[in-house]
Amino acid sequence: MRGIRRIELAAQGRPAGELVVGGVGLLLGFALATLAAFALVRLPFVGIYLLPVVYLALGYLFALVGARKHRQVLATLGVGQRADSSDPKPRVQEERRGRKLSQQRAGVLVDTSAIIDGRLADLMGTGFLDRELIVPVFVLHELQAVADSADPQRRARGRRGMDVVTALRKGDHLVSTPDIDVPGIAEVDAKLVRVAHERGLAVLTTDYNLNKIARIQGVSVLNINELANALKPAVLPGESLRVKVLREGKEAAQGVGYLDDGTMIVIEGGRDRVGETIEVEVTSVLQSPSGKMIFTRLA
Repeated sequence: MRGIRRIELAAQGRPAGELVVGGVGLLLGFALATLAAFALVRLPFVGIYLLPVVYLALGYLFALVGARKHRQVLATLGVGQRADSSDPKPRVQEERRGRKLSQQRAGVLVDTSAIIDGRLADLMGTGFLDRELIVPVFVLHELQAVADSADPQRRARGRRGMDVVTALRKGDHLVSTPDIDVPGIAEVDAKLVRVAHERGLAVLTTDYNLNKIARIQGVSVLNINELANALKPAVLPGESLRVKVLREGKEAAQGVGYLDDGTMIVIEGGRDRVGETIEVEVTSVLQSPSGKMIFTRLA
């Protein structure tokens, strides 16, 4: 059933004209192979063994050529508009749209960092993500290694991740743990990117480096941190905030506090007010891939 589902998702990401012309090309290839079969069966010893090879080769060749040249074929038959074969941009954009559509409708690979983060179960409980969660066995092995670590903090995070997986399996959401692997690749992040690229899946993570590597290779990424940053209330320069100064900042006379959602507040002139709850005025907002920082001064 999973194989049929992958074929269906791949077909949904391709244009209808490409599928039709590719199918006609496949039939033409089989027809030509049938004509060649009358000569091949007369060959002694090897003739009967060459028939499957000829059928597969000609069928694949004609289907591939038909799929790649479906625009020109349809234009020749008077169906659709003739595409400029010298300009590859329309086809590249079409392939990207088809691949993105396939990734959006398929499941999502879950990274170890997203499981350890602890917010995944709450996110799935909201119903915003309705895809199948795919947790490969090599991710579970890495999670188990973290849970068995000698470092108490890493061990606690690993056990929390195991509890998250258990809660997801007991919930109503579809979760699978397929026994898949990528021979020759040892790193878990590299395995995730390879599997996602080959199967047209997205990757769910909180790892900034994995986020960059996956997007460079054309893999769709769902980053929980980016979602959290996008949902934070917008703060504009000139607005007033009330924040508690928790510690001193790196620069002279700076203090540091945090909003309820974890956003860092840098307070000019707040070094001497550590431990106090003060009113500040927003001067600027810095949005970085790792989060948002708000620079303020004493009101």
